[in-house]
Amino acid sequence: MSQATRPAAPTALTPDERRITMVIAAVQFINILDFMMVMPLGPDFARALGIPASHIGYIGGSYTAAAAVAGLIGSMLLDRFDRRRALAVAMAGLIVSTALGGLAWDFPSLLAARVLAGLFGGPAVAVAIATLTDRVAPQRRGRAMGAVMSAFSLSAIAGVPVGLELALYGGWRLPFFAVAAAGLVVAVAAIAILPPQRGHLAAGAGVKTGAWVRMTALLSRRKVWLAYATVALVQVQQFMIVPNIAAYVQGNLGFPRDHLSLVYMTGGTLSFFASRWAGRLVDRHGSSAITFAATVGLSVVIFTAFIGYRPWMPVLGLFPFFMTFVGVRMVANGAAFSRVPDPQERAGFMALVSAVQHLSSAFGAFLSAEILTNAPDGRLEHVSTMATVSIAIGLAIPLLTLWLERATRPPAPTAAVMPAPVPVAADAVLDGAGQSR
Repeated sequence: MSQATRPAAPTALTPDERRITMVIAAVQFINILDFMMVMPLGPDFARALGIPASHIGYIGGSYTAAAAVAGLIGSMLLDRFDRRRALAVAMAGLIVSTALGGLAWDFPSLLAARVLAGLFGGPAVAVAIATLTDRVAPQRRGRAMGAVMSAFSLSAIAGVPVGLELALYGGWRLPFFAVAAAGLVVAVAAIAILPPQRGHLAAGAGVKTGAWVRMTALLSRRKVWLAYATVALVQVQQFMIVPNIAAYVQGNLGFPRDHLSLVYMTGGTLSFFASRWAGRLVDRHGSSAITFAATVGLSVVIFTAFIGYRPWMPVLGLFPFFMTFVGVRMVANGAAFSRVPDPQERAGFMALVSAVQHLSSAFGAFLSAEILTNAPDGRLEHVSTMATVSIAIGLAIPLLTLWLERATRPPAPTAAVMPAPVPVAADAVLDGAGQSR
């Protein structure tokens, strides 16, 4: 990498940036936990509600499909409001709908509650990331994204294992109520700490165009489509696997339900430290190099766990690394996406990112549900086919990230051009004022 294109050396976050980052990380923790806890709880509520284990992907997919619809709508509306106010509304809806999930009595009612949660969860993520991008300088966004994306790891370290333990002692409904209560605490704290976020409104004050015109202008750029294509492939690859991990390790590998929380706790711990480390590496080496390394590692783990698995291989030595590489790649992608939009369109851009992200996640979850079937003994069949498709999809991600990074790289500074000297006759005589005479 040439000196002109090498990323600037990373610097520490300022106190204001650090405070904003921690608030957004807490909001992201609730959003991710609300989504993540449903999948490991899948076998529990499937038994209680009479849902086939192979259909757990539909529960996870319903959330992401609804979040995608909300993202499409939000992309035209969210940049018109104070980000703090928009975040408050989205978090309130997410809290209520999560609590409703704990009151479900059958498959359709649980599906409806998760759809409602997705309608609010998608915009909440978009507004949170837009707020972070507004307040953190580009040269420090990798580090900030590393901190925010570590919420994924923290939810796996603390949230999901606690949820699984609560389900053992209080039934599968208790984790839904617990997440709703935690979300209320975080939402109140975030609204109290965050100042009004109206800077993007001032940036776009002179642009009097309709929402549709603004979105059309956004979608006219090649770098935007590169970002959305990258998001789509990342999520399809991951969510062909994620909803089925709990059912696979229990039904196919014989891993005990009582120890399932260890898988998520171990994976979350590794992912937490790896994500923070990845943020610094992204600031130093760029997103594409880190994405390539994480994708290679993820592909190896998927192949080993689902295609080449042998009985002597420890579950705790495989699946935690899946979460680790997913977390690292999330940091790299988040830093790359942050450079795409202008300030006055960040929430709209991130809402569309959220829409594409959730729609692709739903597609991946639904695709895996179509591929997999239940054997009479409770095992999942055709897992090797699912894993092969997932790996094949992931191979294009590093290339797309490289193209995106090049498309968003700021132009190299050009040397100042000195004006050509005015020729002066050899016998000219200059007076004291510097004028020839």
